[in-house]
Amino acid sequence: MDNLNFTKELIGFIDESPVSFIAVDNLKKMLLGNGFSELYESQKWEIKPGGKYFVTRNGSAVIAFKVPGDPKAFAIVAAHSDSPGFKIKPAAEMRVEDKYVKLNVEKYGGPNISTWFDRPLSVAGRAAVKTNKGIEMRLVNIDRDLLIIPSLAVHMNRSASDSRAFNIQNELLPLLSSGDSKKGFIEIIADSINARADDIIGTDLFLYTRLKGRIWGSEGEFFSSQRIDDLQCAYTGMMALTDSKDSHSVQMCCVFDNEEVGSGTKQGAKSTFMRDVMLRICKAPGMDESDMLRMLASSFMLSADNGHAVHPNYPDRSCPTNRPYLNGGVLVKYNAQQKYTTDGVSEGVFLKICEDAGVPYQKYVNRSDIPGGSTLGNLSTEQVSINTIDIGAAQLAMHSTYETAGTYDAKYLYESMKAFYNVSIISPADGIYNIN
Repeated sequence: MDNLNFTKELIGFIDESPVSFIAVDNLKKMLLGNGFSELYESQKWEIKPGGKYFVTRNGSAVIAFKVPGDPKAFAIVAAHSDSPGFKIKPAAEMRVEDKYVKLNVEKYGGPNISTWFDRPLSVAGRAAVKTNKGIEMRLVNIDRDLLIIPSLAVHMNRSASDSRAFNIQNELLPLLSSGDSKKGFIEIIADSINARADDIIGTDLFLYTRLKGRIWGSEGEFFSSQRIDDLQCAYTGMMALTDSKDSHSVQMCCVFDNEEVGSGTKQGAKSTFMRDVMLRICKAPGMDESDMLRMLASSFMLSADNGHAVHPNYPDRSCPTNRPYLNGGVLVKYNAQQKYTTDGVSEGVFLKICEDAGVPYQKYVNRSDIPGGSTLGNLSTEQVSINTIDIGAAQLAMHSTYETAGTYDAKYLYESMKAFYNVSIISPADGIYNIN
């Protein structure tokens, strides 16, 4: 598949995955369609050499893996399923002078707030529904234009075009209906999942933009979409896993949730999720935890989360000597404070894999006077210590409701991940890494 068609399929996946719960459900369907078997944390696992499996946690994180006959290491790609935005509060409806109904929301992560105004929005997530035996979680996606956050006209705010802070409680509440609407918000949710409003006992619901992804530019070299960060990496990582050939490593793709709020949840990168799966894999063929520790010495992880391209209107905001661009290849990310995990070892191993596979790459470092964000790689090592490198694709407008990236970079990212899965990395001694 060429770069353009690969990106079209990526856009389709993103369009159909407005929140983490639905993204993971779509990844599950991809895995089942490629011969993977679903496992459940609450049940006993029967893992066989040559088998392909996956397990979810919280419905918003998933780990898929392939087990070789004689595993020597773990080869891991990790990404995340969530994006910054706004979560809907309980008891969300707020009436204004009996003429409007708006929804009460709170910020999730660090969204670019100005990009949420004056565009069609809707709601997706999940709802807990009472049953005869307890509760059942059901996916929610109101697949129509439902809400807008109207901005204040410039006539009433002459500084509207100036940089300013926004008061989320007062200015970011989406308009749902007129004061005489016959259906309330919970009734709308209930109708969408074939439930009674009285049976909905809990929710995790988020706003999302209704703008579909599209390819653009004079030569079709760019694409824009919601949630490119980090569904681009989640999708390419899982595609690379399904298409990889056998090696001497347990090949894993981990898609965690809640990276945008610090990963400190049971389904986040700081949780025991990855380590729990590793332990169960190692115990299944008769190995034990000491065998897992031996394997970890040769294991590698690609922490895959997008980074920033040089901006055409703000080129001075980037590092003066490391200048990544859209369509320039896989982004390798560096930070002296270890917000990114890349070091000389992981850099050397990954770049050799890319060069052998003919995959272009480029390097990203923050300006020395502009602090950057962190990602999931250094957080996951709190549970499992392995060699890790931070990679991704270069993009513009990160954390906007509608982000921009290069049409060619998704395929480059996929090719680098697939090449990584296809090799075996063995470390016979500290500082020596054999790549076959």
